[in-house]
Amino acid sequence: MNCQHKKLLFIALAVFTFAAAVPAQNRTTFSDQAVDFTFEIPDDKWKVVGKAPVSLVYTTANDGDLEIRKLSLAANRPLGELMKVEEERLQFLRGFVAGKDENFSGAMRGSVYNYEFVSSGRGKAGRFYYLRDGDTVYVLRFTAYADKLRALRTQTDMMARTFQIKK
Repeated sequence: MNCQHKKLLFIALAVFTFAAAVPAQNRTTFSDQAVDFTFEIPDDKWKVVGKAPVSLVYTTANDGDLEIRKLSLAANRPLGELMKVEEERLQFLRGFVAGKDENFSGAMRGSVYNYEFVSSGRGKAGRFYYLRDGDTVYVLRFTAYADKLRALRTQTDMMARTFQIKK
């Protein structure tokens, strides 16, 4: 076996070893008769804790909390109006700092609102996805300790990207 073959064998072995070490994520689909939407849950650490409104936690509420609300807003009105109302309510949180708004698209299109605040002396953050379907806006409200929410960003984005109205 020449040196080139040994290198390829080593690389293949390394890739196989690292791939086996990555924990498999068990994606499940959230669906309930009481709601008109579904979305993918990327990890079994997310547990449904409420159904009116739909609420999930990631291990504990401080590690990750999701609440889904359904709001009305005329289709010809900008999402920014709802986001502004939300910001006015949130600005009374201790240490509140508004973040940037972002456009967002997945199965549904919308916007994302980010913010930070302090709770019990520790930095927390919120990432709210506003997803529009005509005159209805679904708000996926994620909150957690700031470092935890940053670590869960891929999962929160995936949940929002797969959020869709039942057909």
